[in-house]
Amino acid sequence: MKKPPALKGRSDPVFDLLAQSPHKERLSDYLALLKPLDDQGRYLPFDDLRYRWAPGLDSHLCWALVKKARTAQYASLLPLGEPIQWGSFVLTPVAQKAISAVDRQATTAALAYMSSQIGEHAHFSYLLNDLIEDEAISSSQLEGAATTTRVAKDMLKRKRLPRTPDERMVIGNYKMMNFAWDKRYEPLSVELIAAIHRVGVEGIDDPQYAPGTFRLNDNVVVQDGEGNTVHTPPPAAGLESRLQALSTWINQSHDASDQVDYLHPLIKAIALHFALGYEHPFRDGNGRVARALFYWFMFKNDFSAFRYIAISVLLRNAPVKYGHSYLHTESDELDLTYFIDFQCSVILRAVTGFTEVYRKNLAYTERFDRWLMASGFFDQLTEKQRAIYQVAKSGVAKEFTAANVMDNLNCSYKTAAATLNGLVDLQVFEKRKMGQEWVFFLRTGP
Repeated sequence: MKKPPALKGRSDPVFDLLAQSPHKERLSDYLALLKPLDDQGRYLPFDDLRYRWAPGLDSHLCWALVKKARTAQYASLLPLGEPIQWGSFVLTPVAQKAISAVDRQATTAALAYMSSQIGEHAHFSYLLNDLIEDEAISSSQLEGAATTTRVAKDMLKRKRLPRTPDERMVIGNYKMMNFAWDKRYEPLSVELIAAIHRVGVEGIDDPQYAPGTFRLNDNVVVQDGEGNTVHTPPPAAGLESRLQALSTWINQSHDASDQVDYLHPLIKAIALHFALGYEHPFRDGNGRVARALFYWFMFKNDFSAFRYIAISVLLRNAPVKYGHSYLHTESDELDLTYFIDFQCSVILRAVTGFTEVYRKNLAYTERFDRWLMASGFFDQLTEKQRAIYQVAKSGVAKEFTAANVMDNLNCSYKTAAATLNGLVDLQVFEKRKMGQEWVFFLRTGP
């Protein structure tokens, strides 16, 4: 076995600096920074790291050592902007945890297993449909829609027409998420990106949004809460050709087992999310389209549980961190690790939360059925009535109409109405005429 060759001399300017006074006196302190993560395993930007280095160290040299370690681990990701720059990333522990959680808990197979554990309990569809609404609502709120979650859910469940531009935004997002699901088997294209935007924003304020139309000039910028410009997108000239190049990259396979440039679909979906936000191809509604395309790609790759996993609920609660993850990437030579790491931390929490909801629902189902059996009431209810009764008792839904029962339990309107009126006859539910329809709710008094 041959020995490795001896390395003679060093021409690296970073190490040349370390060999000079006064840096060489603290050589061990500097060399301890030659790693991509801090001591707590975090991938921090320069702005955060510079306050954590030991007093007396040269911050520029410290950063050069961190960057050297990161660059050595970079994997090229995708081309961005004009002129083209290649975005890169480092696979962090947080990203690895998120990938593991998604693979175990968010696949189509995992969702089928959850459904089989729940059994034939029809109420589970109520729970899932309730979760579908969460992403549409929270994504709208993240973009500034001033409507409460309760009011928005009531509108969606009762299929009420929107009364305000904010409610129209929620309806648009809801349609866009369903459109992303319906189009999951189509390849990405410039036309599909435009169609997603059109479905999501049409009818809100068409002159402002220009549904399905790409921006034609460079007067679109991203501003912070104080009106400062924090991102100027690439020029409108060449926009469609760049989106076509992005589509080509997305449509390529990167997850074959023998692939040298392997990319997990989660990382690729997050990169697509970033690329749409970075390009900002529309006058407005770019964030909603970017998040919808993230979901579209996860659906496409058989992660069906993402229909019920709302990442925007968590993004809405941390909008500053969400924005900073974009800005840190752009200011640090398109190092997408900041964005990917933040998104993975959110996705990890969202997937864990979805799994917890399922487990709690499974346990509640078992307790509820035992209570019904002990009360002697079990055999008096049909399966559909038991489902609706359980949904009402658990608080997943508080008001029921024949129309929404028909949708949730996949039955005819006549069967839905008979099911609800049967619960009234058993003095379990009450009903009240609201507008043109009867609304049913759990009886609380004697």
